[in-house]
Amino acid sequence: MCGIAGLMTLDSTPDAGVLDRLADALAHRGPDGRGRHVQDNVGLVQNRLAIIDLEGGKQPIFDGQGRALVANGEVYNYLELRSEMAGQAFVTGSDCEPPLHLYRERGSSFAQSLRGMYAIAIHDPAQGRLVLSRDPFGIKPLYMVEGHPGLAFASEAQALVAAGLVTPEIEPRALAELLQLQFTTGSGTIFKGIRRLLPGETVVAENGCITESRRLGALPAGGPEPEGLDSLLDRLDDVLTESVELHQRSDVPYGMFLSGGIDSSVVLALMARLNPRGVLAYTAGFPGTGVHDERAHARDLARITGARHVEVEFDEADFWALLPEVAAAMDDPAADYACLPTYKLAREAAKDVKVILSGEGGDELFGGYGRYRHAMRPWPLTRPMRRTGTFDGLDVLRQGVADGWRDGIKAAERDCQGMGRSRLQVAQAVDCADWLPNDLLTKADRCLMANGIEGRVPFLDPVVAAFAYRLPDALKVRKGLGKWILRKWLETALPAARPFDKKRGFTVPVGEWIARAPQVGELVARQPGIREICRPGSVEALFRLGSKEAGFACWTLLFYALWHRRHILGKTSHGNALAVLADTV
Repeated sequence: MCGIAGLMTLDSTPDAGVLDRLADALAHRGPDGRGRHVQDNVGLVQNRLAIIDLEGGKQPIFDGQGRALVANGEVYNYLELRSEMAGQAFVTGSDCEPPLHLYRERGSSFAQSLRGMYAIAIHDPAQGRLVLSRDPFGIKPLYMVEGHPGLAFASEAQALVAAGLVTPEIEPRALAELLQLQFTTGSGTIFKGIRRLLPGETVVAENGCITESRRLGALPAGGPEPEGLDSLLDRLDDVLTESVELHQRSDVPYGMFLSGGIDSSVVLALMARLNPRGVLAYTAGFPGTGVHDERAHARDLARITGARHVEVEFDEADFWALLPEVAAAMDDPAADYACLPTYKLAREAAKDVKVILSGEGGDELFGGYGRYRHAMRPWPLTRPMRRTGTFDGLDVLRQGVADGWRDGIKAAERDCQGMGRSRLQVAQAVDCADWLPNDLLTKADRCLMANGIEGRVPFLDPVVAAFAYRLPDALKVRKGLGKWILRKWLETALPAARPFDKKRGFTVPVGEWIARAPQVGELVARQPGIREICRPGSVEALFRLGSKEAGFACWTLLFYALWHRRHILGKTSHGNALAVLADTV
């Protein structure tokens, strides 16, 4: 796990100062070492968080024939790939070396054999090529900017800004999506000129220009396949056990995030089975608030499975103190309030471990969201998954600010149709296209990597996806409950998880905390980024409303005000959120 960056110019040696600035901006992603490769018109840099082959796995990795690789992520099937390439002379024990040899054998299709999370850059000087590749679910990020002096890439968009390769300017359509959806869609980002490498995308560049692009899908083609429940439960057990076992491959200590919900309970049950000495589990709680607190239930599950349980309180003081740090870490912004406890959990976990497993992806692959039930209804009862935006009906945004916010979702809906898919599968595919990589996984990546932690998501594995996505719809959603087959498996594997209890949504009481700070509305309204997008007087009025809908809109504006101040205006933050906002010039 690392931060990687690089530059391919048109025809000159890459600027050493630019490479230094890229590496410095990503230093938090890799505190265990720094590597560099410069040859011809290509320069690569890497900051390493050492997880596998701690001494020998330094990067760049070379193949003995001039090719060089830097990578961010983990290739979980690296041992199996090494066995398949038994005649190959490997020079490290790193999980990231097999992709380099696969590239030599298969060219730009090398990623088809990889099972893991990754963003990879390979320089092939003999062919004059730079090859960039990202895993099919988009677990690991990669950003690019094309133009003068060529093609640049980095693990975080902010590094491209910090290196002076692009001016931080807002892309209006992406801003509309952020405000209304809480995340942005497609390859474009909120920064003009910076685009994401799409999940599963591999590009080839020559002379600073992209000449080839291909994409590896995360989900299989075809509709649901009928099969008996007993057989499917046995296969589910095999598939999940293997995935968790692979995701535990590590030369450093690991633990897990335990919310007490279905997904994390499944991960706990499997880790407890595979770790007889016990699991280290972290749970967040919100004392003194009106939201449901999962700690008591998680504590019971930890006791039953023999896990060591660490409870992490997140309170009102944490909210105001950590919010500027979180906004600074979320350079590719997602206004998801779950980033707050995730950030503190990661900070606490970093005292004991360097790897965390979590349950992201369980809802998307096994049909957990309530909106999927609406998508399954036959016409005319079916409903779009996202009918309204955060600011609809609130009369806060200036005219035109929110234009086009549905366009990216509609494009994903069109792209995900066909291939024999059911309505439920289409809805799942739409979430896997944007919501999953650009909200949930971006949140996890930034909040964990800011604290020197590698996050792993065993549900988001190609073998798990191939099994889960083509399950019969009725084994995903049944009698008003999502993830039915996971619940059925958990009923036997860990009955104390109470898997058939009604799902409780995860909530952070940001509305309560904001409401107890009467000055915050005026402070937010004064911010330059807010004045650009909101009608005069509307922000203060919004913060006085006190409704649930207004509360989420207030949170979105508060987050955006701090994000804009850091990433567009370039102002560093000192003190809690209220002090930072009061410091506006």
